[in-house]
Parts: sequence; C-alpha cells; structure tokens
Amino acid sequence: MDSRPRCEWSVFSADPLMLAYHDEAWGVPLHDECRLFEFLILEGAQAGLSWSTILKKRDNYRRAFDGFDPAKVAAYDDRKIAELLADAGIVRNRLKVNAAVLNARAYLRIQEEFGGFDAYVWGFVGGRPRRNAWTSLKELPAHTAESDALSKELARRGFKFVGSTICYAFMQAVGMVNDHTIGCFRHAEVNRMA
Repeated sequence: MDSRPRCEWSVFSADPLMLAYHDEAWGVPLHDECRLFEFLILEGAQAGLSWSTILKKRDNYRRAFDGFDPAKVAAYDDRKIAELLADAGIVRNRLKVNAAVLNARAYLRIQEEFGGFDAYVWGFVGGRPRRNAWTSLKELPAHTAESDALSKELARRGFKFVGSTICYAFMQAVGMVNDHTIGCFRHAEVNRMA
C-alpha cells in the first residue's frame, strides 16, 4: 500500500481487495445497466455481512449470476435457484438468492418504463452526484432522504433487500454520492468525474 491518504474504512483491514475497490471503484459515477444491477444485488447480499466478504465472492457471483445480466437472472427457475443455493462461492441464503431473481424482474420493468435503470435511479439525485465534504468516517450517514425515497420506491415496485441503509450503500458504490472524506486522495478525483 502506498502512503496516499485514504478513507479510514479502506485501510482498517489492509485487505488488498478493499484497497483496490476504494482506489478504483467506490464513488465513481456508474451508468452501465448490468453493473448497476450487479451493485444492487451485491449490496443486498451484503446485508448482515461485511463488504470484504462480498468482494471476495464477487467473481463467483459474476459467474453464478450470468455476469449480472438482469434478463438472464429474471428467467431463473426453481432448478437454477437450487443450483445457486448449492454454490459455496456465493452467500447461500435462500431469501437473498430469491430476492436477486425478483429484483431482476422488477429491474426489467423499470428499464422498460423509464428507458433504463440508470435514468430511473439517477433521478433520485437529480442526475448528478451529491458531493459531500466529510472530514471523518463518523460523519457519514447510514441513510439520507434520497436513500429513504429510493428504498420506499424500490420496495413499492417489488424489490427485496432494499432498505434505506442498503440503498445508501448502493448510492455510494455507484457514485450517486461522493462520500470519500476530504482528506482522501480520491475525494477530489471523484468530484472531477461528475
């Protein structure tokens, strides 16, 4: 690890995967339909677990869930769900696996209605990332008015594992908000990406 200042959460474990995720992906504005679906599913899978656990299983998830193609996941039947529940490479929680399939179906409905999930979800922040200026990890909220609204709307549309805290983590991950602390070398870089 180099000596550049980083957000506190990324250096606690000194896990190379966490550092790479922080340095390269977290907070970067994302507009790719499959990657947005991936983060939505992975954030739900993380509920009750650490993000480090999910990152270590991410490649397995990509393999098991057909590269997070929402159309393919939406078509999963009981046989495929049973296969996923037997896959030690992912979190084998029946509720979370079933939620991924239900969420894929709801995701496709949103794509059809709004012309893309990207257009829909970014509308919750007015189409532009929120640029926060936190000085420490303690200041970061667990949820916001925007994540509350997103959570409520997704739940109304049939999504599962989309509580406000999960939605806020999703928003952070896909760059809808820049929650890098101002002392972190990525704060200014991510702000320039908006």
